[in-house]
Amino acid sequence: MSDNAVIIELDERGVASLCINRPEIHNAFDDALIQQLLKALDTIEADPKARVLVLRSEGKSFSAGADLRWMRRMADYSEAENMADAMELAELMRRLNTFSKPTIARIQGATFGGGVGLVACCDMAVGSHAARFSLSEVRLGLIPAVISPYVVAAIGERAARRYFQTAERFDANEAYRLGLLHELVDETELDSTIDGLVDNLLKGGPNALAAAKDLIFAVAHQPTTADVITDTAKRITATRASDEGKEGLNAFLEKRAANWIGR
Repeated sequence: MSDNAVIIELDERGVASLCINRPEIHNAFDDALIQQLLKALDTIEADPKARVLVLRSEGKSFSAGADLRWMRRMADYSEAENMADAMELAELMRRLNTFSKPTIARIQGATFGGGVGLVACCDMAVGSHAARFSLSEVRLGLIPAVISPYVVAAIGERAARRYFQTAERFDANEAYRLGLLHELVDETELDSTIDGLVDNLLKGGPNALAAAKDLIFAVAHQPTTADVITDTAKRITATRASDEGKEGLNAFLEKRAANWIGR
């Protein structure tokens, strides 16, 4: 695999672009690419200048999912080797899903199998009308196992019961209807639409954005128990007392931009 299969760029606003650059095989991934993506996420996570992550790919496809050559190799793996291999992909999905900075997926074309998982793990997804999707694993005698928690959360159990089993392709309109895509635009409008989301994200406090995402994980699908209520009260108490919280409130009262907003 080429050394430039994953490209990281960071602009002056703090927007990091993480690009899968394997257009010749429709940005399919294998074990080596998974390792590169994990290292790239670590690099962006650790960079204090990075405020937002945009996940994108080169060529006409977003991602065709697993590389068939990798799948052929896996067929000869032992059970232990297969488990270790699956856990690497599971770790990529987990890391992207819990990434502390806002994440936006840019989908320009075909998105199959694990590629759907990458989209579902991002906080926001913007797709073009040319995008096509399929959870195609059962056609190969497999299942969309490690991506399933994120895809089911994105499209719902009812839709998953259909598309996990039929493996049929569905278009961008259906992906938008299901909630897999937040925005559906012409391909020429992909970047401007993402820029609009980025502009809104950069107005939020960096620490508050990370805390807001963590809050969702803490309360989603939980009964509103006394423990949950207490936890949410502790979270707002901590943010109010933080330097960022104080700066944000003072900026609002003084009718000025907060210090994290670029001038």
